[in-house]
Amino acid sequence: MAELQIRGGRALSGSVRVEGNKNAALPLLAACLLTPDTCELRNVPQIRDVAVMIELLKSLGATVEEVDRSTLRVTCRDIRTSQPNPALVGRLRGSVLLLGALLGRTRRARLAPPGGDFPARRSISTHVRALLEMGARLVETPSGHEVEAPDGLTGTSMYLLEASVTGTETALLAAAQAAGPTEIRNAACEPHVSELCRFLEAMGARVEGIGTSTIRLEPPGVLRGASHTLRGDYLEAASWGVVAAVTGGEIEIRGAYAEDVEPIAAVFKEMQMRFELADDRFAVYRSNMVGGKRITSGLWPGFPSDIVSLVTVLATQAQGRTLVHDWMYELRLFALEQLSAMRADLFLCDPHRIIVTGPTKLRGRTLDSRDIRSGMALIAAALAADGESTVLEIETVERGYAGLVDRLHQLGADVTREG
Repeated sequence: MAELQIRGGRALSGSVRVEGNKNAALPLLAACLLTPDTCELRNVPQIRDVAVMIELLKSLGATVEEVDRSTLRVTCRDIRTSQPNPALVGRLRGSVLLLGALLGRTRRARLAPPGGDFPARRSISTHVRALLEMGARLVETPSGHEVEAPDGLTGTSMYLLEASVTGTETALLAAAQAAGPTEIRNAACEPHVSELCRFLEAMGARVEGIGTSTIRLEPPGVLRGASHTLRGDYLEAASWGVVAAVTGGEIEIRGAYAEDVEPIAAVFKEMQMRFELADDRFAVYRSNMVGGKRITSGLWPGFPSDIVSLVTVLATQAQGRTLVHDWMYELRLFALEQLSAMRADLFLCDPHRIIVTGPTKLRGRTLDSRDIRSGMALIAAALAADGESTVLEIETVERGYAGLVDRLHQLGADVTREG
């Protein structure tokens, strides 16, 4: 395992450009399984999670051509197996997206337990129920999940008990090859769900209600190849904004859409972060921030749970008290207890709520990356801290942030990757 040595206390400044949205790249790659034609994806992020998904597609029989650094051509002419490589599945939470795509294409799919962040807390029951609604059968296996639809899937009307992003995407991928239209209510509304809808439209499907909680998809007779350029990753943009603010620097972030960043920027504004936001530009300036009072994660367009860890670090450098409430996941806040040993003033009320009182000058120490976003948050804390910090298992963070060390160097950070 590699680690990142950080000598903090420097104000980071400069410019970065975010890559394509990771959370859009994974379902779009899975969607390439739906057609034997070639699909082209542009602005694909160069991150570990995408590399694993590409290897999963290859293990199923796909050919993947790298046209340039961020452009892929994927052809799934022949699918050799309906069981993705279990070892690769165990490294990627997003591998669950192959369940719906494979079932639609081969009428059978067998998936080992997906890995990634918080595997014990993230059930795929929403995904399986959606497939059963379309006529699939669940086959009992000693481990993993196996579904089959010998006679094919049938379009239906369904209500998702949970507005799960990947659950909605699984339903859309399966519905794209079902017989007849499918209506999904209580669907997730995140920008990356909308990107999948538009890609399926380009493949020939008729999709209504894009960006809303009710999506209706009518599949074509045959899905064709399509091209798509991914939107910039707004979560990455927000992350660099936090890095600028906690280090007292100024960073211009390019590549994200203003409407995607807006739900996060609205909270930053309440904390009196100074910034300018427009399409393709999010510029963060040196700020005297105040506590956010109460910040609660929510379903889109609410404040994303993925930014909870980063806004908690932001609150350590703001004047006053902030209550951060993440009702969606129980384990995310536990990773932030490490900030206490950095002299942060934290009180973990329960698995979902943490109170932060600031500002506090942080002190360097050894930190453990638990997941992509909390790992990036701990890096931000280490960059703001006095002294040296070591962030362990930096590969976890690199799953979601391309060229992490190079970008930090460009912004003036004193960091060294070892291992």
